[in-house]
Parts: sequence; structure tokens; C-alpha cells
Amino acid sequence: MTYAIVQNAESRSFPAGDAFIEAASDTGSPSDVILYLGGADYRPEEGRDAILVELGIECLGVHTGEDVGREGSNVLGFARYRNGDDPPSNLIELVRQPGTRASAIEVARGVFESAGLEVAVCADQAGRIIDRLVRPKYNDALRFLDEGLATAEDMDLTCRLGLSYPDGPIERVERGGLANHYDVTKALFEVHSGPGFAPARRAMVAAARRDRRSP
Repeated sequence: MTYAIVQNAESRSFPAGDAFIEAASDTGSPSDVILYLGGADYRPEEGRDAILVELGIECLGVHTGEDVGREGSNVLGFARYRNGDDPPSNLIELVRQPGTRASAIEVARGVFESAGLEVAVCADQAGRIIDRLVRPKYNDALRFLDEGLATAEDMDLTCRLGLSYPDGPIERVERGGLANHYDVTKALFEVHSGPGFAPARRAMVAAARRDRRSP
């Protein structure tokens, strides 16, 4: 199956040189699927099997509009999970709307799976699956650190040895960037309002320091 890419800025899902980018067809060639990366504005095309819009934190509905639960077409959103500036993971979160065509979902899944990626299909909710699961855990760990429950090293060690995690919550959120964590959790808190999404103090401090250094 062929796919073409329209790109504005560098893609978080597929950075420059990624094999997925290299395997794309020329945009002038007929393609079954077209992907819009790096903030490129998508153009509706009924003749495409699927149109895939790369998402940041936002919902797909920001790009397509919504229609009281009837929205959906051949357009899907997607994001390849990354922990901050770590290399992209092997997981694609594929975002559908209530009326998204089943055929478009299967085509989109096939495009990514043929590139060796794993695909999880989810509804159009801010934070999708992973961020809604892990961000409250990171916030809890940061609050435990503030409360003196345990050192960062002991919390990370407990998660690695006791839960078989590849890394602990503090080292992971620090590596991904506390300011980045603040941006994500603040956006999720504005949508979902749950206390688990309220940015932890250390993330707020990191974001404030980043913003002070910005010109």
C-alpha cells in the first residue's frame, strides 16, 4: 500500500531520516493514504482510503471539527509515543472518531504495521491512552518526593525491581523533561480536571525556569 507525506515542520513521530519517511511516495504520485506531519494543515479528500493527521496533545476534532457525536470520515489522527526527547517508541496511538469508517481504520493500521510498528486504536480524547495512564503516576512520584516519602533513587529502584519496569518514574519524567511534563499535564488538567493531572510542583518550577530563560 502506498502512502504520501505532506510535512510542515519536523515530525515528533517520524524525525528526519526515519525509514518510514524514506519509504513514502512522492506527493505527486497517486497514493492510497496521505499523512500530514509536523503541523501541516490537512485537506479533505474523499478519494483517499485514509488521511492521517499527526497530533500533539490536541484532539483530532480540532482539525476536523465535530458534529454532536456524528463526526467521522476517512480522516484519523495518530501519534507515535515519545517520552520527551527520547527516540520514538514502537507504538502508534491511532485516533478514531465515532463515525470513522472501519475501512479507513484498517487501512491506517496496515500502513503502520507494515512498517513494523504496533498500533493501538483509541477514541478522540485529550491524552489518548498513554498520557492519561502515566502522567498521574509521574505526578504522584513527584509529590512523594516533595513529601519525603522516599528518595528519587529508592522510588525508581522499587519500580524497577518490584514491578519490573525498565526505568523508574522519576528518572523517566526527568529524562523526558519536567517542563514538558508540565505542558502535557496542564493541558490534560484543563480538559479532565482530575487531581491526578494537576501539574506537580517540581514540574511547575521547571516550566517557570524555562519560560524565564526564553527571549
